[in-house]
Amino acid sequence: MTKTIIATAAAAPAVGPYSQATRLGDFVFASGQLPIDPATGAFPDGVEAQTRRSLTNLAAVLEAGGASLATVVKTTVFLKDMQDFAVMNAVYAEHFPGEAPARSTVEVARLPRDALVEIEAIAHAIGEVVQ
Repeated sequence: MTKTIIATAAAAPAVGPYSQATRLGDFVFASGQLPIDPATGAFPDGVEAQTRRSLTNLAAVLEAGGASLATVVKTTVFLKDMQDFAVMNAVYAEHFPGEAPARSTVEVARLPRDALVEIEAIAHAIGEVVQ
């Protein structure tokens, strides 16, 4: 199987020695997506807006890899504060209606750039890589 590095300008660029995602065979492994607006480099305010932005970035990365939110099989959500779980969960549910993927949610001491949320995913790729 060929490993393909996924990169798209529609999501925040990788800020270290990692890729936005890697595709191997029919699976896309998306790195944790911070709530960075790719146009401004800024975070929106609050966990609701940051969750939306993280999921928008995640969707863009998956689409570049030939997958989509609809083909996600597993996510991991990293929260700065588990008190924000209900707000994050409501936004998350909007993006994964119906049969939701498997998910882990963990509270972390700190996220890059002091984000409130970061979301990573594994998805089944059904299309071609778009770069």
